[in-house]
Amino acid sequence: MRITDRYIGRQVLLGTLYAVLILGVVLVLGNLFKKIQPLLVEQKAPLELVLRFVISVLPTSLIYTVPWGFLSAVLVVFGRLSSHHEITAFRVAGLSLVRLSIPVFVIGALLSVFSLWLNIHVVPHSMATTMELIYEQAKRDPDSLLKPGVVHGNFKTDGSEGQKILIEGKSGEWVEGFHFYQLPASDEDDRTYVHASRAALTVDGANSRLRLKLEDAYFEIHKSDGTIEMAFAGKAEPLIIDLKSPLNRKTRPKIMSNDEILAEIAAHPELAYARKIKLQSEITRRYSFSMACFAFAFIAVPLGLSARRRDTSAGLILSLLIGTGYFMVTIFAEQCKSEVWVRYMLWAPNIACVLLGLFLFHRARFK
Repeated sequence: MRITDRYIGRQVLLGTLYAVLILGVVLVLGNLFKKIQPLLVEQKAPLELVLRFVISVLPTSLIYTVPWGFLSAVLVVFGRLSSHHEITAFRVAGLSLVRLSIPVFVIGALLSVFSLWLNIHVVPHSMATTMELIYEQAKRDPDSLLKPGVVHGNFKTDGSEGQKILIEGKSGEWVEGFHFYQLPASDEDDRTYVHASRAALTVDGANSRLRLKLEDAYFEIHKSDGTIEMAFAGKAEPLIIDLKSPLNRKTRPKIMSNDEILAEIAAHPELAYARKIKLQSEITRRYSFSMACFAFAFIAVPLGLSARRRDTSAGLILSLLIGTGYFMVTIFAEQCKSEVWVRYMLWAPNIACVLLGLFLFHRARFK
């Protein structure tokens, strides 16, 4: 290994580490804490639960911050080398730009392997654990799940019917102005609406269920044949919401491993086309995301050289723009209805980075 390889490689590695730490705190963890604050902070969840949540979201944040941090580090390092005329000195000494870039490609390839391991083996389990923590909070303090004026729709029955809850306020252990909607799984099923002046929530720990005690309750059932049944009750306890661990009923592709996704597709050949695309695209997304670091290596080096500034702001801003564009394309890909188009769009950012990088390398050779 040449001295130049160690010199450039050390700067890129340290720059990547610093960038990952900064991006992780500012862009990812800060946003996640903002969203989770009402549940974990304002509702006085145990400190242990907060710490476990932080640990569980770290792997999820790394799949974004590692490529972004690597891109920022390469742009800044090569921009500084160019502005200090060190690149010129290396090239006068007989080292080509491609040869100088070898440490960048090696680090990018290693980080892509690390990202692949995260995406396939760590992140699905981490996201499932995050959901498990929310359910643990629900069992500990069910009132903390309900925020006045917000429709909560994260509850599911054992079937496919969705349940939504809205409350108007809280008073001690009671919630005021309770509204419950049970949506039908198909046009042949009934639709139910329940309103109560106030309700108390208790947890049946043995069966992992949430029980609701209602006062001044009004029930309205819309039958599939168009008829409506109504009833009133001064006190009632008719509602039970499942609080079983999400780890025992994985349905979201993001918390399923690749083997579980493939098994789901193989076991259900009658699976809806949209659901099948969503499952298959999740596997493709994990592989394409993992290649981001290696793809960024192609464009970061020549773009860093073109900056030619002593300050690092240009490289950081450029990395944010490129990273945002890269991940935005993958988000748009999830909206596609065709399996072929989903795959093309998920891989398109990597292919574009490689092709553009080769073109920029070719131009940089003659400067």
